Amino acid sequence: MVALSMLVLLALAGLVVDGGLAYLVKARLNAAVDAAALAGARAVTAGDNQTAQASNARAAAADFFAANMPDNYLLSKPELLRTDVSFDTGKVTIDVHAQAPMPVSLMQVLGFTELTPVASAQTIRKDLDMALVIDTSGSLSSSGPAVKAAARSFLNKFNVTQDRVGLVHFAYGAEIDEPIRQDARGFARATMLDKIDQYKFSGNTASVEGMWQARNQLKSIPEKKRSSLRVIVFFSDGVPNALGTFLTFKKAPPCNQAGIIDVNGKGLYKLDNSVGQLISGCSVTRNGKLADTVGALPDWYNAHNDPANPNNPAGLEFPLVTNYPRQVTADLSTTISMQRNIDRAARNLPEAVAAKARDEGIYVFTLGMGSDLKAKSGVDKEVGEDVLKCMANVADGPKHCYDDKKPVGMYCYAATEAGLTPCFSRLASAILRISK
Repeated sequence: MVALSMLVLLALAGLVVDGGLAYLVKARLNAAVDAAALAGARAVTAGDNQTAQASNARAAAADFFAANMPDNYLLSKPELLRTDVSFDTGKVTIDVHAQAPMPVSLMQVLGFTELTPVASAQTIRKDLDMALVIDTSGSLSSSGPAVKAAARSFLNKFNVTQDRVGLVHFAYGAEIDEPIRQDARGFARATMLDKIDQYKFSGNTASVEGMWQARNQLKSIPEKKRSSLRVIVFFSDGVPNALGTFLTFKKAPPCNQAGIIDVNGKGLYKLDNSVGQLISGCSVTRNGKLADTVGALPDWYNAHNDPANPNNPAGLEFPLVTNYPRQVTADLSTTISMQRNIDRAARNLPEAVAAKARDEGIYVFTLGMGSDLKAKSGVDKEVGEDVLKCMANVADGPKHCYDDKKPVGMYCYAATEAGLTPCFSRLASAILRISK
């Protein structure tokens, strides 16, 4: 009886001791395969074809598995069995399977020689439609190389065959460097990197033009072909101080083109060129007075409306003359009223476009750089970065624009050039987390 009892007690002790060790190994193994699957999903963006991308994903998964599951952990022999990478119309699925055979001690009385904890993890990286918007205004001229390097690094974090990406830069007007693909997936990363290298930094900051073009790029994709995740990433170093509009001219012949006007009443500049100025009678100032050439601001943001009927409110989305969030009147009769109304409208409009994008399920991520964004500016002495926070819909932004029921993006602030690449990396990581 004693001998039999001792055998049962040894068996129970074996279950406790060896089972407990196996539980610890299993927990560590689960964490290791989770890390491996996430690493594979990030690494799958590298490579110009699916073969290279799958190879990079497997290599990253193996490295992270080894780093998180050391050999001989509690006498186990961890083994990464396989990493499966599958591509399916814009989605990439990473499946990781592993085991960790381990010897037993007391459980040998029951005839066991080893236990084999197993674990698996899956990460699905969703398809992505993204518009990247880069500020190339004159205030960034000394930081140009750092801006280019950070933008290049950011683009390298996305999958060249699976993700759709469009590239836009702006100062006065906005230029589409590479339109987003409407049917096929992927993006021309090499072409975009070349375009970024050619950026010239000059002009003022018509943020609404960059945002309008970014949203328009995402809207151009047929609804049935849109990705499950849609994102605008917007970089700027300054507060908006210009906007696009179709103005009614007093002089003859009148200007029949929409263009960019800045807070000092200068313009008109081309909508589709970051620094080019319109000619043929489209200069808005005469003897330094805006009121000599144009009557008033239009009621609506009409820069991209039908040139034959630019002031028709049908189909116009964003009021220019408004009481909210900043009061804007049509008055341009004095320097004070001109600067007040253009300054407020230039801030209202990118916030309004961003809010409309969120209504359509689009996430907005913003990045700001430089001490000017921390200072109060404009006629209402607002902190410059508040516009970028509002565009991103973050909780610490202005109360008039935060809505936790709509897609909440991210705002990252880089105090100096050195912070640009880390900030872009943070945004990329946040986007990739949403896509999983």
